[in-house]
This record gives sequence, C-alpha cells and structure tokens, in this order.
Amino acid sequence: MEKLFKLKQNGTKVSTEIIAGITTFFTMAYIIAVNPSILSQAGMEWGAVFLATIISSIVGTLIMGLVANVPYAQAPGMGLNAFFVYTVCFALKFTWQQALSMVFICGLINIFITVTKIRKYIIKAIPQSLQNAIGGGIGIFIAYIGLLNVGIINFESGVPAMDTLNQPAFWVFLIGVVLTFALLILKVKGAVLIAIIATTLIGIPFGVTKVGDTVSFTEACKALPSTFGVIFTAEGLGSLFSDITKLPLVLITIFSFSLSDTFDTIGTFIGTGRRSGIFSEADEKAMETSAGFKSKMDKALFADATATSIGAILGTSNTTTYVESASGIGVGGRTGLTSVVVAICFALSAFLASFVSAIPYAATAPALIAVGCMMISSFKEIEWTELSEAIPAFFAGIFMSLCYSISYGIAAGFIFYCLVKVTKKQAKDVHPILWIATALFILNFVLLALI
Repeated sequence: MEKLFKLKQNGTKVSTEIIAGITTFFTMAYIIAVNPSILSQAGMEWGAVFLATIISSIVGTLIMGLVANVPYAQAPGMGLNAFFVYTVCFALKFTWQQALSMVFICGLINIFITVTKIRKYIIKAIPQSLQNAIGGGIGIFIAYIGLLNVGIINFESGVPAMDTLNQPAFWVFLIGVVLTFALLILKVKGAVLIAIIATTLIGIPFGVTKVGDTVSFTEACKALPSTFGVIFTAEGLGSLFSDITKLPLVLITIFSFSLSDTFDTIGTFIGTGRRSGIFSEADEKAMETSAGFKSKMDKALFADATATSIGAILGTSNTTTYVESASGIGVGGRTGLTSVVVAICFALSAFLASFVSAIPYAATAPALIAVGCMMISSFKEIEWTELSEAIPAFFAGIFMSLCYSISYGIAAGFIFYCLVKVTKKQAKDVHPILWIATALFILNFVLLALI
C-alpha cells in the first residue's frame, strides 16, 4: 500500500484516505440516480444509463487513483448531461446515439490535447491571481451546489431567495450544518463523514431519509446492451456524418462539449490541487521539464481525458473530474487510495442502489458548504485593492456559481483579464495561450447564440 500510493511521502495514512474516499463518494453519490433520470429523457433506457454511470465512474476514478495517484473522483458531469439532453437532443434534434458519438469524439480530442500537452500549457499560462480566484470561486460554487441541492434557495419570485423553513428537509439540513461545523471546530477526526452519517440517521424520523425507487441490478444488466457500443453502429458514428449539411453544427457541438469539459477539469485541479499540495511546485517543475507523463498533473489530465471516451462507449455523457472531490481533499485525502475507495463505493452502489439513494441532500449539503467555506480562503491571496487584479478575479470567482459552471467562470476571468491588460497597454504581458483560450471562449459563446 505504501509503495503503491506513497502515503508517508504525501503526509497521510490509510485510515485518512478511506474516510476521504467515503466522504467524496457520499457527496457525489447523487449522480447515480440523477444522471439516468436526465439522460432517459432523451430516450435512453434508465437501467442502462444507471449501470453505465456506475461503470464509467469506477473506470475513470480507478485510472485517476492508480495511474496518477491523486484523490480525484470521476463521473458523468452535471451540466454536461443537461447540455446533452436539452440542447443537443431536444433543441438541435440529434438522436441520443449521435450525441453519444459526439461525446466520444470529444474524449478523443481531449486525449489529443493532453498528449500534446496543450492542457498542461493552458494551466501554466494562467496567472497566479486568477488561480487563486478559481480556487475561491470553486469554494463558493460547491457551497452553492449544496444549498441548491437541498432546496433552501428557490427562484419562485424570479430571483434567488431563501425558502421558508417549514419543511422537514430544511430542519434536518440545519441540524446537519450545526453538527458539521461543531465537529470541525472541535477537530474531530472524520468530522464531515460522521456528520453525513449522523444527519442521514436524524433524517429517518423526519421522513427525509427514505429508500429510493430504482431498478434492480439484474434489470440494469439486461438493459446495458441498448447503450453499450451503440456509437459504433449505423445509428451512432455512421449517421453522425451522413448529412453533410449538418456537419458545421456537428463540429460546433463537439467544440462546445470539449471546451466545457476541458476547463471544468482545469478549474477543479487548480482550485483544489494547488493549495492542498497535491500538485506541488516540484511536481509542476517536473511537468515542465519531463518528457512523456511523469508528473502527477500530466497523469491526472490524461486520466481525465480517457474517461469521457470510455463513458461514451458504455452509454453516458461526458465523464469528468468531480468538483465534489474537494470534500475528500478537505478531510485529508492526498493520494490515489482515496480514489480507489470511491471506486469501490461506486461498485457496491450497483448492488445497494436503494440504500445509497436513501442518503438525502439534507445530509450531504452541509459537507459541501463546509468544504466550500475552507476553500474560499484562497481569496485572501488576491490583491483586492488593486483593481487590475481584483476585476478579473471577481468575475472568475463569482461567475462560477452565478452561471453554475466552472468553465464559464474561467471564461469570464480570462476575458476581463485580457481587457484589463489591453486597457493598461500591457497586452504583451498576456500569455499567447491565454489569448487563444479567451478567443475560443468568445467563439463558443457566439456559436451557442447562433444555434
């Protein structure tokens, strides 16, 4: 175990990694039920997507843990699955088989830009102030995810507002918040995980914790062939390029998939990996000087890139590195053992889906809020009194939660960073890769507006 994961070198131990893995799994376990419920609207079988979600999460997370030795979990991404159904299938009228084929091609593109180290160079081109803003912004974002998940913030009046605290789920959530922060302040080992379990149990008498309805493992296995490998049939890649008039639209859609997937991952790595020391300065130096994939960052980026294509073959939308991995990192996860534990939990969930789905948002939301609170500390490294630094940092940090997208937050930060530099007649100080990335973001927004 020590030889494989280098636990002592990373300042951790087996028990800490196990707790971190279970914590990460609980905060992202919602995807097991949510992803099939979204993709099934496009005509895919619920059971097939359910199993594809679990298998792709296991494979992607194991690659991340065993190859890169970093504590990140992978699963089909929220937002990207909605784009898959509501934009690609419903608005643009592509079949789900064609949409899966585009996801597969997106994965191949991500593998290419990772092998050619383009993604690595993008990370190196991002200025320190924006890196800190991304880290703090992700803190706000995951805390916001927690609040939205539990429903304590609603948009019924057309603007976000706190809901009336008259529902049992809210009471359980508030109990969970108090319990989580009390245990953290008292420095109880495994505080976040203990709070999730305790809040889940507290939710039973309130009627908040209840076994969810799902298909059996056997039924899911019977349904999986309906999506597995469908991209290689005439309905998949065979039909995607059959109509030459739709080729521009196909390319635009693949471009949008790839851009969002790439920068969601970059944002997650920057926001959670730098401050925690997972991607250390020594590792980054090795990344700059080594050939091949010798640094952890290189390996992590490659692991993420391969997961999307694997997921598409199985039958699910883009598989990506989950920002909820921050919850496990927040309780001490530092190596790939954390990821292996997450993968094991996903494997067990295939047989215990009804029990996993019983964990309510009211129990996991406090964990996301607590970790978000810790991550916001990155904002203190920003020189807020200097407007040229504060403006890009503000947009990068705030837009993530306002737009519910890490990549859109990064886009806003890049655009305003370039505008500030141009205004100050310092355009030459902007890294060429940053100019290209900013132009691609602007192009993406224009294309999305046109389609």
